[in-house]
Amino acid sequence: MKKMISAEAIASKLYDGMTIMIGGFMANGAPEGLIDILLAHNIKDITLITTDTGTPITGSGRLISERRIKKLYASHVGTNPETGSQMNAGELDVELVPQGTLAERIRAGGAGLGGILTPTGLGTLVAENKQVITVDGEDFLLEKPLRADLAFIRGSIVDTKGNVFYKKTTQNFNPLMATAADLVIVEAEKLVDVGQIEPECVHTPGLFVDYVYQGGK
Repeated sequence: MKKMISAEAIASKLYDGMTIMIGGFMANGAPEGLIDILLAHNIKDITLITTDTGTPITGSGRLISERRIKKLYASHVGTNPETGSQMNAGELDVELVPQGTLAERIRAGGAGLGGILTPTGLGTLVAENKQVITVDGEDFLLEKPLRADLAFIRGSIVDTKGNVFYKKTTQNFNPLMATAADLVIVEAEKLVDVGQIEPECVHTPGLFVDYVYQGGK
C-alpha cells in the first residue's frame, strides 16, 4: 500500500505555475477527483496539456471555468465556450495541436525522443515558427516533445502497486500521459490487490505510476 496517497498529501505537491497533463477525452476517463483537489487548493497559472477542455462543468474544463489555466495545449476547444471566450479575449494562451500530433508529442516526451516529424499542419498556422525538415524530398514539420511536471490520470481498475486497466474508451490519452511526466498520480475507480488484474490486461504498468489515489468521484 506504499503507493496510496491522500488528498492532503497530493495538495502538498502542487504549486502555482505547474505544467500538468490531464487524461480523458470529452471528460470520459478524466480524473475528476484529482481535478477537485486542484480546485480546492487554488492552484493557478497552470500550463495544461489535454486533448480537449470538455465542458465548463466536466473534466479539465472546470479548471478553465475557474480561470486556473495560463497556457493550454489541446486538440479542440469547441465544446467549452469558456475556453474560446478566454482565448479570444487574450486571457488564455492556446496552442491548438492536431490530435495525432498531440499524441505523438506526448509519446516522444515519454520515450526521450527529440521530437517527431509530421506533414500535418504544413502550410497552415500550425507551422508558424516551426522548423521544416526535408526527408527524401518530402517536407515535414519538426514537432517537439511534450512533458509535464505532473500527470493526473484515471484508471478503471488499479492495483496497489499502480498497475492500471482502462475500460473501453477511457483509455484514450491516459497511458501516454503516464509516461511523460515527472510525477504520475492515478485516480482509481476501483482498487484491487496485486494479482487481481491479469498481466495481459495491464495497460499502464505500475513502474510508470508514483501514487494511487482513491476517494474522488
